[in-house]
Amino acid sequence: MKTAVIVFPGSNCDRDNVNSWYAVTGLKADLIWHKESHISDYDLIIIPGGFSFGDYLRTGCVARFSPIMKEVARQAAAGRMVLGICNGFQILTEAGLLPGALMRNRDLKYLCKDIFLRVENNSTPFTCDYALGQILRLPISHGEGNYFVGPEEHKRLVDEGRIVFRYSSPEGQVYPNASPNGSLDAIAGVINQNGNVMGLMPHPERLAEDILGGTDGRALFTSILNSYRLAPTKKSGAQQRG
Repeated sequence: MKTAVIVFPGSNCDRDNVNSWYAVTGLKADLIWHKESHISDYDLIIIPGGFSFGDYLRTGCVARFSPIMKEVARQAAAGRMVLGICNGFQILTEAGLLPGALMRNRDLKYLCKDIFLRVENNSTPFTCDYALGQILRLPISHGEGNYFVGPEEHKRLVDEGRIVFRYSSPEGQVYPNASPNGSLDAIAGVINQNGNVMGLMPHPERLAEDILGGTDGRALFTSILNSYRLAPTKKSGAQQRG
């Protein structure tokens, strides 16, 4: 399985993802500069967190026009898996690959702390190794994580089971103030209609090994690898062992 981690000016979680992916799966990931335009031989594309282009104008809105994003859109349309974490989630919404928008946090403050999530859908390629309703502890680090989507699109997300994670209490209760940033319906992560593009605000790569203080993010990476191995879809031409 070949994995690409996209690097924009201002990305700061790219190497975290490379390291965690290798630590969990034993497979290497390649760092791909945002000016590249050919990534057709990759099976998984990760758009990491950070402050792409300094988060000027609006988070993700400049990165959305990088040459690589046209190729990301093409590969997503071809069924390749695309994962956006934090700033990567913001970029995917700006690029129209996921619905909604990420606005300023409710209290207009930057948040950097551990929070709790509840797994709302474990039938996706990104969550199949989690249990439905499982409670996860993962870090957040963002100033614009307040997810919003219009009423019709929100209903569609609910009806189609495309809300993958919700913020919750440590006991798994979901209520309006469970979201640390004010997200609509406590939404922390969503997936596209085809089930191959997912974005989430928390950072699974930061808690994927015991040495990091926890492993609640580990199953996201094993889910991707196991889904890839079981999928009957076309693989890349340069598949790695694993």
